[in-house]
Amino acid sequence: MADQYAQTREDNRPAGTPAIRWEEPPEGPVVVLLDQTRLPTEEVELVCTDAPALVEAIRSLAVRGAPLLGVAGAYGVALAAARGFDVDDASAALAAARPTAVNLSVGVRRAQSAHRAALARTGDPRQAAAAALAAARQLHQEDARASARMAEHGLTLLDELVPGGGHRLLTHCNSGALVSGGEGTAFAVALAAHRAGRLRRLWVDETRPLLQGARLTAYEAARNDMAYTLLTDSAAGSLFAAGEVDAVLVGADRVAADGSVANKVGSYPLAVLARYHHVPFIVVAPVTTIDLDTPDGASIEVEQRPGYEVTEIIAPQVPVMGAGGGIPVAPLGTQAYNPAFDVTPPELVTAIVTEEGAVSPVTAKALAELCARSRHATVG
Repeated sequence: MADQYAQTREDNRPAGTPAIRWEEPPEGPVVVLLDQTRLPTEEVELVCTDAPALVEAIRSLAVRGAPLLGVAGAYGVALAAARGFDVDDASAALAAARPTAVNLSVGVRRAQSAHRAALARTGDPRQAAAAALAAARQLHQEDARASARMAEHGLTLLDELVPGGGHRLLTHCNSGALVSGGEGTAFAVALAAHRAGRLRRLWVDETRPLLQGARLTAYEAARNDMAYTLLTDSAAGSLFAAGEVDAVLVGADRVAADGSVANKVGSYPLAVLARYHHVPFIVVAPVTTIDLDTPDGASIEVEQRPGYEVTEIIAPQVPVMGAGGGIPVAPLGTQAYNPAFDVTPPELVTAIVTEEGAVSPVTAKALAELCARSRHATVG
């Protein structure tokens, strides 16, 4: 069985602290997560001692966000290897935990490949486990560096598209340090604007049904002393109509070869609103989120979440009332449509910003060239 336990932190965690780490206590290696389902009211650490525990943490959204899922997947493979479990079985379970986020499978494959190569070369399981951990740590470090470069490229693009500073930026879901080895993707760009004195207002969509904007993005914005305002998802149109949005910044869980972008459900309507109101719609994601093996948006598998996430409101401090552990807000037996993501076609995307630079206009050719440059730089 998965051995998973929680530990409440009493100290104040500084902004930017990684949401995941590897530790090696006397009883054996563990992966420690900041449980994002408990934010913002309390900071609780979740300690995973095996891959099944980490799979459950991924499915429950205790750990989430495309780049961080890649790091978590890699650490999960290393954990299985270090504790003597079947690495291939653990890799398969981890990669399947959330199907839309391509970074998860990328991270799993990277650590799994390192483990296989070391085992074939040395025949020593301990050296193979060490190789898997080294691959996971390298991915973690690379993601932090990618985050910093995305912030730099994104701010440069913002200043080109909306000259003069005083940016009023609208974001959806959560894309900060809680989803990254660094300071995030889309949120990192807004944070760079804030630090440069060029952020006037960060508009934060609440992001129904699980409120990642209200719970997590507002939490990160407050910790960074940013000027931010929370709004319901359905209020975004009113905000555009009032001329209060200069650009939309979102992350991505998968970018298809044609430039279609899968991101948290609610992103596509923002892209439509942005196009109508002539506002740039900018996607910020690492190159590992671009999946050239997925030809178009229709080929992206969109994760369907449980209906109770819509029919109930989850509040950890409130006694369990509904089937999903939350407060019922709909009649018993109500059916719910609950896709985790929607897909925005490339013609509605102004630019995709990566650590290797920005692509605009977004075309299959431009994305393929970007990925080729990235592979060449990595090899070199």
